[in-house]
Amino acid sequence: MVPAGRLGQRLCKNPWMIRRLGLAVVIALLLSPIPGLAANQAANPVFVVSFAPSARSQAVTGQMYVAVSRVNDRQPPIRQAGPTGSPLFSVGIDQLEPGSEVRFGPLTEGHPVAFLKDLPAGEYWVQPFVNVYTRFPRADGHTVWLHMDQWEGQSWRTSPGNLFGDPVKVRVDPGATAPIRLVADKVIPPITPPADTEYVKRFKIQSDLLTKFWGHPIFLGATVLLPRDYDKDTDTKYPIVYQHGHFSTAAPAGFDRDEAFQQYWKADDTPRTIYVTVQHPSPYYDDSYGVDSENNGPYGEAILKELIPEIETRFRVIREPWARVLTGGSTGGWIALALQVLYPDFYGGTFSMCPDSVDFRYHQIVNVYEDANAYWLERDWMKIERPNQRRPDGNISSMMKDENWYERIVGDRSRSGGQWDIWEATYSPVGPDGYPQRIWDKNTGAINTTVAQAWKKYDLRDILETNWTTLGPKVAHKINVYVGDMDSYYLNMGVRQLDDFFRERAKDPPFTGEVVFQPMAPHCWGPRGADLHQRMVSHIVKHAPTGADVASWRH
Repeated sequence: MVPAGRLGQRLCKNPWMIRRLGLAVVIALLLSPIPGLAANQAANPVFVVSFAPSARSQAVTGQMYVAVSRVNDRQPPIRQAGPTGSPLFSVGIDQLEPGSEVRFGPLTEGHPVAFLKDLPAGEYWVQPFVNVYTRFPRADGHTVWLHMDQWEGQSWRTSPGNLFGDPVKVRVDPGATAPIRLVADKVIPPITPPADTEYVKRFKIQSDLLTKFWGHPIFLGATVLLPRDYDKDTDTKYPIVYQHGHFSTAAPAGFDRDEAFQQYWKADDTPRTIYVTVQHPSPYYDDSYGVDSENNGPYGEAILKELIPEIETRFRVIREPWARVLTGGSTGGWIALALQVLYPDFYGGTFSMCPDSVDFRYHQIVNVYEDANAYWLERDWMKIERPNQRRPDGNISSMMKDENWYERIVGDRSRSGGQWDIWEATYSPVGPDGYPQRIWDKNTGAINTTVAQAWKKYDLRDILETNWTTLGPKVAHKINVYVGDMDSYYLNMGVRQLDDFFRERAKDPPFTGEVVFQPMAPHCWGPRGADLHQRMVSHIVKHAPTGADVASWRH
């Protein structure tokens, strides 16, 4: 991210702050016709972008981008864009016909260059790109347009069906009078799914619950790692580990890339379990966060009532709560903890690594309930920027405002497919336009305290503390959390609040799981591979009911 300068007296001159003014004028300029560029516009760069009928014959609603970079040797400009990357400019398009041109004018917004007019003169590699949206006539009465995942994991830059053009080298000249024309004439091809093996099996199903909610087919999937001799020991049933996290069809636990774990998994004395990664991308993100949500729909119910029964029918699983264990890191760490808390009778334990904010008094380091602004701390004579990411030595890697501003350029209305936007899509109420209500103004960082209060239903520490009398007997022995004490995204602070509750206020019953902080460790510290598997197996055996089979799968 671009480091912040001194704000103070120069705040009113900051081009980012100009974004708040004249939105209607900006939109009018973006959509104005190409011919007859006014003389006062000739001293600014202008791009004219279209997509070719050969790439797509239907009209497109979505987002059109121009990515700009000084180099094109390692990866194309569109791959270089990011919160701390090369400039990206965008314009929303509505039923744009093939061959029709869209003007990127001086006031077209971007990141980290605020407006196209601010791009310095020089030679650049530029690339056009089109992110195609799908219409969703939802069951709640709202019709929304979002990018439909194509089983790539809601990655718009690699999503099949999206359009792009090859990078071209151009000169941006303040004195030029002719626009620079770019054409997206290529389409990203479909993804070939990985082949199954003796150990790894994959499938996906259409969810009836989610399809009904979205008014469009929505799919869930699973990648299943089978134990050694699964096909030989046909009478044996196994405990199952459900691993959550960002979308991936790779084998669970790194089996296809971690040679040490692969050797462990195939060894004679390794306890034999089934290990599953679950795929549940939503139209907002590569992962639905696994819970029911006003904006995302009933993903929690769909996973519980559709996907898991399908998994446990296809494969020989001990279909009892004590034999179901959850794990995951970061996003997956939050899901693994949330599912144990929200469905305490269904799962037998969770091993959560570096979970996303488990207490919204520390949403990373923002207290959404009490802070006025997510980007700046107000002081008497100055504003102090909030960091977003750090290294273990304390050096700052990025700032809060920049990642949020980048997401806004990628897609408005929480449609960037980014981290802050999926939190809104998961935790926020639906807005009048059918899209998530903002937890804070994406431009200014001003927090909406009404929306913040609505987030409490997903505040895991608050849920546990408020309902400990009933939840405690069910989960006090099932929760295990691991985090680095210098987590790169400050996630250790929310875990600190959870740990304080467990140690100081969780009574009758007392908390008997474990919360572990690793000094100086970054995101995403925690047990892995054989170590994690052994911990989970020990937990299963320890808490299995009397008479349960804990021997046949450990031979």
